[in-house]
Amino acid sequence: MIDKRLRGATAIVGVGHAGFGFATGYSELEILAQASHRAVEDAGLTLQDIDGICTASVAATMWAMPVIEHLGIRPTFIDSTMLGGSSFVAHLMPAIQALESGQCNAVLICYGSTQRTSSLSRAEVGRVRRWLDPQPYETPYNPLNPLSSYALAAARHMHQYGTTREQLAEIPVAARRWAQLNPEALMRDPLTIDEVLSARMVSDPLTIRDCCLVTDGAGAYVLVRADRARSLKQKPVYVLGNSTACWNRQISSMQDLTVTAAQQSGRIAFEMAGVKPSDIDVLELYDAFSINTLLFLEDLGFCKKGEGGAFVSGGAIAPGGRLPVNTNGGGLSCLHPGMYGIFITIEAVRQLRGDCGERQVPGARLALVNGNGGTLSSQSTAILGTEDTL
Repeated sequence: MIDKRLRGATAIVGVGHAGFGFATGYSELEILAQASHRAVEDAGLTLQDIDGICTASVAATMWAMPVIEHLGIRPTFIDSTMLGGSSFVAHLMPAIQALESGQCNAVLICYGSTQRTSSLSRAEVGRVRRWLDPQPYETPYNPLNPLSSYALAAARHMHQYGTTREQLAEIPVAARRWAQLNPEALMRDPLTIDEVLSARMVSDPLTIRDCCLVTDGAGAYVLVRADRARSLKQKPVYVLGNSTACWNRQISSMQDLTVTAAQQSGRIAFEMAGVKPSDIDVLELYDAFSINTLLFLEDLGFCKKGEGGAFVSGGAIAPGGRLPVNTNGGGLSCLHPGMYGIFITIEAVRQLRGDCGERQVPGARLALVNGNGGTLSSQSTAILGTEDTL
């Protein structure tokens, strides 16, 4: 049963990031600390005010411990649940519950990665991940994961619903057009559908332009109770709904390669928030690959299953289209430091605060964030709103 008393009970009051793209010479812990300091300062607080923390890392099973030590805090609430890229959207609900129970008063949710400039080669990182996270029906075949898994989902959608490569290409082109409005985005050169289609094939049917960037980066945000949020320096962004779902780890265990657990997380988040897809002003979807955006648009109810290709055609999700999606340029053109969920949350907050400059969606009041972890595995949906949506 959904506890609707939690709707709007907490708000995000500070955001920050660091090490965008290339954090040469810094560790992931160092850029995480930089982003955390910026988020706390943005909220008008100090680190001594932080008594709750949520964090996770691919590289360390006890990651919360060195983060706490490095920041010099003594939290009374700690969550280091690791669900891949959706973790920092999924951390919202336990943080909300901890705040409402009085266990803590200010929660810092933070992440950092130097996967681009790390001394470990990508091959070495891949071997470590396979050792830590063996997938018995896939690992023995040494697939080019995660690429192969997402390509499989894309190929199935094309076969089952007639989705075309041109329709999939609309997604990275739209992301690039948003990135061109974002001075922080890494990839800002013009991009056409023909260029996406003719780019180097990495895992059929996906070319390199259907795939996210590989970057460094750190992000953080601060969550407090709503009554306190109104007295802090930034315009509060309220958490109206949040839910997390996971149906599988390996893509070979999905019952339907075109249906994700976002159907479940989205339905519950919408119910908790008391809104529907047509009410949403801006979407921030975890676009590690072009197929992600299409699947999540369908699973979250913005179009019917199988109609995603037609839905995104003609620049519909680009600037000037009918539905703003991934307004910072997304993982496809802005940045993607391994686990991207915290950055879509930050972008949603900035949109609702009206802080996005040239890419600002006019009058944005409601934003939906959907984090993805693993290979279309964990899904976490959050619906955020301004004060007049309470």
